[in-house]
Amino acid sequence: MKIAIGNDHAGPEYKKAIVKMLEAQGHEVINYGTDTFDSVDYPDFGHKVAQDVADKKVDFGIVVCGSGNGIAMTANKHQNVRCALCWTKEISVLARQHNDANVISIPARYTAIPQAVEMVEAFLSTDFEGGRHANRVNKIACS
Repeated sequence: MKIAIGNDHAGPEYKKAIVKMLEAQGHEVINYGTDTFDSVDYPDFGHKVAQDVADKKVDFGIVVCGSGNGIAMTANKHQNVRCALCWTKEISVLARQHNDANVISIPARYTAIPQAVEMVEAFLSTDFEGGRHANRVNKIACS
């Protein structure tokens, strides 16, 4: 799988752990995030990840910021991007099963690194259920 990841200054350690896990599993990772704790603007990284997902250059996206909200809002501005803010493994599974989410947003200040890695693993290994959920997902995008 090809995955884009982006983060602001709240997420360098999260990104490092997630990328390590992804690469160990044989995934190709495109890194758009910062590697320092110096203050940066999350939209700069969220837009790059979301654009790659929208353009189908990658299979999935991962974004990380302090609350997970700002970068999720940024990603969701792109057509055909469904970015889900997740704080537990169960939420990340439901985001895929029911919402066909293609980007996961992680709140670095409210989750632990092992929890974030577990959420990403669950997110990437869960399929969209389709069925009754497909009709709902088809109503999400604005024309």
